[in-house]
This record gives sequence, structure tokens and C-alpha cells, in this order.
Amino acid sequence: MHPIIIFSYKMDFSQNNLFGYIEDLQELTIIERPVRRSLKTPEEIERLTVDEELNDIERAVYLLSSGQDIQGTSVVANLPVLMRQNPAETLRRVLPKVRVSLEVLPVAGVEMQLTAAVSFLTILQEESISIHTYTHSLLHIILQNLEHRDAGVSNAWLETLLAAIEALPKETIRHEILNPLVSKAQLSQTLQSRLVSCKILGKLANKFEAHIIKREILPLVKSLCQDVEYEVRSCMCRQLEHIAQGIGTELTKNVVLPELVELTRDEGSSVRLAAFETLVNLLEMFDADDRSQTVLPLVKSFCEKSFKADESILVSLSFHLGKLCNGLYGIFTPEQHLRFLEFYKKLCTLGLEQENGHSDNQVQLQTLEQEKKYISVRKNCAYNLPAMIVFVDPKNFSLELYSTFFCLCHDPEVPVRHTMAVGFYEVAKLLNTDVYVVHKELVALLQDESLEVLDAVIGHLPEILELLTTGGEGGGSESKLLNFPELIPALTRAEQRAATSLKWRTHEKLLQKYACLPHVISSDQIYYRFLHRMLTIIMTNNVLPVQKAAARTLCIYLRYNRKQEQRHEVIQKLIEQLGQGKSYWNRLRFLDTCEFIIELFSKSFFCEYFFLPVLELTHDPVANVRMKLCYLLPKVKSTLKVPTDKHLLQQLELCVRKLLCEEKDKDVLSIVKKMVLELDRIESSMEAFQKRYYENDLLDQQKEREEHLLLEMEQLEKEKQQNEGRSTSMSDKIYEKKRRDSKTSATLTKSITMSVSGNPSGSSTSKEVKKSKLVRSQSFSSQALHSKYGSIDKCSSKSSSSGYSSVPGVGKSSLFSFTDDTFRTRSSNSSGTAAFSSTSTLPSSSRSSSNSIDQKNNGNKESHSRKEKQKVKFLELAKERMQTKDRWRQHG
Repeated sequence: MHPIIIFSYKMDFSQNNLFGYIEDLQELTIIERPVRRSLKTPEEIERLTVDEELNDIERAVYLLSSGQDIQGTSVVANLPVLMRQNPAETLRRVLPKVRVSLEVLPVAGVEMQLTAAVSFLTILQEESISIHTYTHSLLHIILQNLEHRDAGVSNAWLETLLAAIEALPKETIRHEILNPLVSKAQLSQTLQSRLVSCKILGKLANKFEAHIIKREILPLVKSLCQDVEYEVRSCMCRQLEHIAQGIGTELTKNVVLPELVELTRDEGSSVRLAAFETLVNLLEMFDADDRSQTVLPLVKSFCEKSFKADESILVSLSFHLGKLCNGLYGIFTPEQHLRFLEFYKKLCTLGLEQENGHSDNQVQLQTLEQEKKYISVRKNCAYNLPAMIVFVDPKNFSLELYSTFFCLCHDPEVPVRHTMAVGFYEVAKLLNTDVYVVHKELVALLQDESLEVLDAVIGHLPEILELLTTGGEGGGSESKLLNFPELIPALTRAEQRAATSLKWRTHEKLLQKYACLPHVISSDQIYYRFLHRMLTIIMTNNVLPVQKAAARTLCIYLRYNRKQEQRHEVIQKLIEQLGQGKSYWNRLRFLDTCEFIIELFSKSFFCEYFFLPVLELTHDPVANVRMKLCYLLPKVKSTLKVPTDKHLLQQLELCVRKLLCEEKDKDVLSIVKKMVLELDRIESSMEAFQKRYYENDLLDQQKEREEHLLLEMEQLEKEKQQNEGRSTSMSDKIYEKKRRDSKTSATLTKSITMSVSGNPSGSSTSKEVKKSKLVRSQSFSSQALHSKYGSIDKCSSKSSSSGYSSVPGVGKSSLFSFTDDTFRTRSSNSSGTAAFSSTSTLPSSSRSSSNSIDQKNNGNKESHSRKEKQKVKFLELAKERMQTKDRWRQHG
């Protein structure tokens, strides 16, 4: 009784819960009943038992002879495997049994028939037997089952036959397929037989020469186009496109076009629809006369009838309208051009007119089927919008199509807005310099209530933002998104909506795409609006892919941040809140972030800020953290530069020894032992493969130059702001002196203007150099993330035998074309611009000064002379700057 008492004590016997438990018990009894009924008797078990000593061929023969249907179906499904292993025995012993099974099982053999069709197709695709053997052994089985009374089985065998026609030789096709087809296509044959003949004729048109098609295939085609059954006429009409491609332009004009014209007037709506779609697809094969005299009148007739008597063609017409308008563009008169444009606009609002009207009866009469049809029409119009922009010329978009574009972006149905979001990038590309016209619609789609629409628009969000930033010109941008202030709030709200939804894949995708923002908005905007949000997501979100996407995007924001104080603040938060956080989950994410930092930043940056905090996690109390750290150790070691980082290497070796000696967790200890071998391999590879090491080191030097360039950019911008402030104060003082002494105003103004504007040759040269460096530095962000942000979003981790395991894809097509040492770290006189200065209170490992000495010793004479010239140039610039400051003081 005790188990029952305990069970009842834990249960809630309220009325609602009690009924729930009763329903659960009833479901259990329902589930249990079929299990009892499905128990096999000893006789059935004996009949299903197979001797284990039989090989695959013997077992297959036995199951096909005396087994049940499901066992035979299993053998047929395994036929491609048997054919690969032993084709001769399979063809001799198994295939005859398969043929008999397919013929004997008319009712219960549907599943076996479908399985056999798929197996035969697999054998053909794998080419496990020769095409001659396939024709001799399997083709007849395929042809025999084409007319199976089950439509699904017949279509399955037809697909196998159509695939086989591509591989069969012409003579085999002619004797085995084409000749019997003449009788199969007659009116005396069944409907299924004639439908199969139509599809085979369309496939055969590309296998023979034009004269054979004209003599043997076209008579059958004409006969089937005039068949008494509308299904046959419709099916043959859709094959005319393939036949036209096989017979050429002349025969198409003389034979196919008249048949199409006749079929467009058919009494069956499905036949007219098939004729119309085939006519549109063959538009390129017709000359200008055929288009103007034959095709255009037919299209106009379809457009007129679509709203009146033949609504079945309306959906198809809206789908092909863009292709149709551009295909007939050359023969349109201005009046016809305007008429088709108005027809498109009318389709874009189809079904929405009643909502704004006063007739309630019309709304009530509108059936659900009509509503679905109208939604499909507007969706097709949204799909065709880029083609219609080409039709009216992008320059006329604002006048002709903007109102339509606006309506489609704000359509009440989600499928329409989703289609607009998918094609928004194509519209932006077509508008080019006028892309700013549609920025409000981009904001609307980003704030759409449906996450499907948001997911669609962020698919090409980096490219769209780049077009908005550059104005479609493709050049560097300095304006950023200052002209669209509402876009940044829309981006933040879109992220918040994705975060609060259950669709974490959309959130992950959005965070990945937001990595493009350093290319389009300023560093301060990213810092205040997005960067801290990424850190919050890493710490609070519960979905691992989302956290990793936020960590990578945060590292990219940090990579291109221009202010040293902000960088230090973010680094400190990463170390304190993640690396030293109370939650082991945060410490795991810190290791993920460090992996991205190794991938995106230079080795010196990682060693200076993150090397020691990572090693501190070897003492972490959680085994999972220590385990993840062990996997990261090879990448951590690859960031060291021996002998510059010899002391860091000693710290790494000390931590590894402690793990080997003190680790108590068996899993962690086994991983440490594996990683020790990996670490030893990295060290030996550095000595054995010097060339590969040198190539990877060049990539790292390029990253380091980019980091130095960001710091120089910051310094130059500060100096520019200071100079502008001084110039303003100087102009005020000049004005005061002019008012005091009017006699000497001309001379005084001239001298002061020269000193302020930098007319002397030395000062002018200095300012031109500063200006060129500032322009080059300001174009850094746009260059760094250009061409779909290849160096950021498509950084591939490259593992080589030399042990360098995460190097971004900066190969021959590098994003940065700096090949000289212009942006190396300055000498001791310019220590203020040293990369990520270690004056911060962050935990860092000071790098040895022997780094520069080793570079000089390893460098050649050419690089040495370049560095000397750089020093001389820097001293001259400093001297000129001091002279300019002295002049300002004298005139002050």
C-alpha cells in the first residue's frame, strides 16, 4: 500500500487535474491494445525467421520466394547495394524474382512498385552496371509498369524512364521507346497511356535531329494537341516548350505557334492556361513580327478576359506579367505601355478596393476562394516589382511606381509583405542613386509585426544598408546613415522583437547580419546603441547559437572601435563579467569570445589583454570550463611569438603541468594529455615549416597594421578638432585687433592669415600629409567591411600542420592593400599611438622590447631603409608642427 499512498500524496486531485489523469490513463490503454493484438504466433515467427548463415544474395532470393510483402519490399529497397557488391549474381538470381514479385502482387504490391522504381533510378544514377546491361535487364521492367492503374506508381516509373532516356543511346531509344510510342499515343489507348506518351515526347525532342523530329514526332504531337480529352491537350501543350527547343526557330514558327494559338481558344480553362504559359516561355524564340501580330493581340485578349469571365488565368497572368512586359517592350506603343502599367497597378490592389468602399454586400459576397486568389495575385505582383521597375525605367520609379511599392510594403497580408522583403535588395540595386526614396519602407519592414517578414528583409540587410550609405555609387562613405535617423531605432527594435520571440534562428541570423554596422554607422553609435546590447545577450540569453553570434558581432564592433577608452571599457567588462563571472556559463562564453578574438585580432592584441585571463581559468572549479579551455590551448599557443613572448610561453607550460599533476576529473585529464601532444606538434611545426609560419605571420602583421591605423585615426581626429578650435579663437583675436588699429589692419591680417592657414611651405606640407593620412584612415572602416564583409562574415578558420589554427581569409584578395610599413608602431617619440596602450588597469602581459630588435634583424636592407625614411619623415613633421605652434603664440 505504501507506493499507492506516496503516489496519491504527490498528485493534485483537483477537478481539472483529475480529469487530465483519467484521460492520460485512457490513452495508455488505447496504446496498449494494438501491441497485444500485434503479437505473432509461433507459426508466424517461424515463417519470418531466416537462417543467419545465408549470404546476402541467398537471403534476398529466399525472402522474395517465401517471405512476406514487407520482406520483399526490403529486398527491393536493398537492390542498389546488392548491385554494387555482386552485380552478376544479382542480375542472374535476384532480378528474376523481383520481376515476378512485381507482376504477381497487383493489390498489395503498390509499396513494392514505388520502392522498385526508386531502386532502378538509383542503380542508373550510381552507374553500378553498364548502360547496355541496364537496357537489357531493367528497361523492359520499367516499360511494362508504365501503365499501372495506380497513378502514383505510373508516375514513379515514368520519372525513372525519363531519367533513363538521358543516358540511353539513340538507337535504343528509337527501337525500344519511340516505335512503340506510335501505338500508345492513339485514341484507342487509355487516358493514362496517352498522358504518358505526351511526357515522353517532350523528353525525346532533345535527343534527335530536327528532321527526325519533324517526320516521326511532330505528327504525334499534333494528334495529341487535338485529343478529345482536355487533360491530354493540356499535358501536350506544356510539352511544346521542350519540343520547340529541339526543332529550332523556323519549325517553331511554322508548327508550334499555330498550335498554341488554337489552344489559347480552347474550351477548357486549364488548356488555355497551359497555352498562355507556354507562349510566355517561348517569347524569346519569336521575332518582332510574330510578337506584334500574333502574341500581343493574344496577351491583350487574356488581360481583358481575366477580370470578366476567366479568372482562372488571373494568377498565372500576374506571375508572368513582368516577363511578358519586358519581352514585348520593343513593340509597345506609348499608349500600350501605359495600359499594361495601369493593368499591373490594378492587380497590385486587387481585392483591397472593397475595404475602402461603402458596399458591404460586395464584401459579403467575396468568397474565401476569391480572397485567396487575390492574395496570390498581389503576391505575384510583389514578385514582379523589380521587372516592372526595369519596364518603366528606374529613373521614373518615384512618379510611376512608388505609390504601388508603398501599398505592397503595407499590404494587410503577410505573404505579400514577405515577398516584398525578399525582393527589397533587388529594388534597391535597381534604384541605385535614388535608393534613399525607399528607406521609409525598409524601416516599416524592419518593424513589421510578422517575424517572417523581418527574417526575409535581414537576409540582405548588409547589402541594403551599404546601398543606403553609399547612395548606390559603390564608393566609400563618410555620411554613414546620418540622413536616415529613424533607421537605427528601427534596427534596435527589430533585435528586441527577435529576442522576445521563440524563433531563435531569426535572432541568430539578425545578430550575424548586424556585424556589418561598423561599415555604415559611426563608432559612437555602435558603442551606445548596439555594443552593450551584445554583451547583455551573451550574459542573459539561454540559446547557445544566439550567444555565440552576439559574441562574434561584439568582437567585430570592438575590432573597429575608434576610441581607446571605449575599447578598454569593453575589454574590462569582458574579463570581469564573463571571464571572472560567478556563473560557469558566462566563463564558457568568455572562452568562445576569446576564440573569436584570436580569429579577428592580431596576436599581440590577444597576448596583451586576454592571454593571462584565459590561463587563470585552469583553476576553475567547474570541469566543463577546464575542459573547454584545454581544447582552446593550441589556438592560445599559436598567438605567441618566440622569443618575444617567452615569459608567456613559460606561464602556459606551467599551467599545463599543473593540470597534468593536479587534475582529478578523468575526462579533463584525458583531454589535457591529448592537447599536450597537440601543443608539442605546434612547436615542432614552427621549426620544420618556416615558410608556412612566415605566411601566417604576414597575415598577423597585416591585422596589427590595421589596429595601428585605427589608433592613428583617433589621434589625427583629435588633432584636427584641436586645430579647428584654435583657428576659431585666432579669427576672433584678428577681428579685435582690426577694430583697435585700423591703420595696420591690412598688414596684420595678412600675416595672421598666413600663420593660421599654413601658407609657409613647411606647414603646408605638414597639413597635406595629415589630411592624406586622415582621409586614408577614415576610409578604413568602409574598406575593412567591403564586398559583403568578406573578412568578417566569411572568416574561415584555417588549420595547418604548423599549428596556426584560426587565421581569417585574407589571402590574395585581401581587404587591405597595405604592403609597406607605413602604419607600424611609432618610435618612442610617438608612444601615445601604440596599439591598445597598456596604461590601462586591465590585466595584461607586457610584451618584451626585443620584438622590434628581432624584426630588424630578420628584415632585409630594403625594409630597414624604409623605416629610417619613416623616422626622418616623422621628425620633420614634428618639427613643422612645433614651428606652427610658435607662430600661433607670437600672433596670439
